[in-house]
Amino acid sequence: MKQELLNRFINVVGEKYALTKANDLTHYTHENRGLFVGNTPLVLKPANTDEVSKILTLASETKTAVIPQGGHTGHVGGAVSDESGTQVVISMERMNKIRELDLKGGIVVCDAGVVLENIQKLADDNNRLFPLALGSQGSCQIGGNISTNAGGTGVLAYGNTRALVMGLEVVLPSGEIWDGLRRLKKDNTGYDLKDLFIGAEGTLGIITAAVLKLFPKPRGKAVAFCGLQSPDHALELFLKASSYAGQSLTAFELMAQTPLEFTLKHMENIRNPLNKMHPWHVLLEVSSNRSQQDADETLESVLGAALEDDTITDAALSSSLSQADDFWRIREMMPIAQKSEGGSMKHDVSVPLHLVPEFLYAADEIIQREMPKARLCTFGHLGDGNMHYNITQPIGEDAKDFLNRQPEINKLIHDLVVSMNGSVAAEHGVGQLKRGLIARTKDPVELNLMRSIKQTLDPDNIMNPGKVI
Repeated sequence: MKQELLNRFINVVGEKYALTKANDLTHYTHENRGLFVGNTPLVLKPANTDEVSKILTLASETKTAVIPQGGHTGHVGGAVSDESGTQVVISMERMNKIRELDLKGGIVVCDAGVVLENIQKLADDNNRLFPLALGSQGSCQIGGNISTNAGGTGVLAYGNTRALVMGLEVVLPSGEIWDGLRRLKKDNTGYDLKDLFIGAEGTLGIITAAVLKLFPKPRGKAVAFCGLQSPDHALELFLKASSYAGQSLTAFELMAQTPLEFTLKHMENIRNPLNKMHPWHVLLEVSSNRSQQDADETLESVLGAALEDDTITDAALSSSLSQADDFWRIREMMPIAQKSEGGSMKHDVSVPLHLVPEFLYAADEIIQREMPKARLCTFGHLGDGNMHYNITQPIGEDAKDFLNRQPEINKLIHDLVVSMNGSVAAEHGVGQLKRGLIARTKDPVELNLMRSIKQTLDPDNIMNPGKVI
């Protein structure tokens, strides 16, 4: 890219907020798992929507590709430039202001670069709840969460990120600013345009601000850690918990024995809440807007019924908020603990809820046939059908040799998911990693509609090219 053009981009944000030196660029060009490494001559850090507009106006004029980037915590290479050295990265980290907090209206309006945990804390400090919860919440940004339609542990009760967004402000590839920061619960005036940009991974425009829903902060929360024999028992427990708790059931996480062993082995200050290991474990949470006693009694009823008919074989009920946090930390540390055991093949997939046990049995048979010494490290959000079906390298095997088989194994697992009308990108997005799978998993009409929308909004393909479609 010619220096003259670089200077024009730099002038928009000022030299202080434009990175060009190799050492400064590394953080923005390396995907956090190391699967994708890009190359860029320039990282821009705009301060406001107007600067983003000016950047995209210049990009449109000069046909320069741009890569929007949030907290850079993704797993699929969706915010990494290619290796050409011609794509400009736009980091949203300076756009981190809360624009408005409306407690009566139950909303917060914020810039796209606000860190998710800061929104959670703002809500909590004001006796409210923002329910989006992720392992990376201390560094991921809400704009990236919206652009990937992030899932997490709160989906069961509150829905994906899409369900938490009331309005958006977006800069289009042309540089035009669409002010869709509406806060209406009812608005039947044509197409709901915000849904085009939620989950689009920055391929249609750059989200610069959002109106987010806040919820009443629960007055009580009870968490249990259960041991059980099989995924079938886990599904039965979920149905039982749903029957007893209804919408008060706010989380239901399934974990196999192996990831729990990894977590106990490698993570500090974590212990097994149960007296012994079980083939499978479930963490479930019940919240109450009435009282802590109500939450406790509801969860005790669930556990009592499950123990009585042998749905579960053991259970520990949190006796304090601190102990509830300890239970949750077990689940949250599993992805980190797995890294310490070597190479890993990860599958972020979903199938219809009633098929989760069948999927797990069939997938395990495939791996036992193809890689009998591999260690299955399965955990995920059973309540919404989303499992992280991960495979850890055999003890003593070379990580490179193990990972060389990843394309072959991925195809087998993804073929199984597709046969069950599932999704190969449940909550982490498509990015570069799964772009080639879309044609196999999307209806041709649906795929053509997606391409038509992309062509209409971004005819020169300058917005995050090479991602999603």
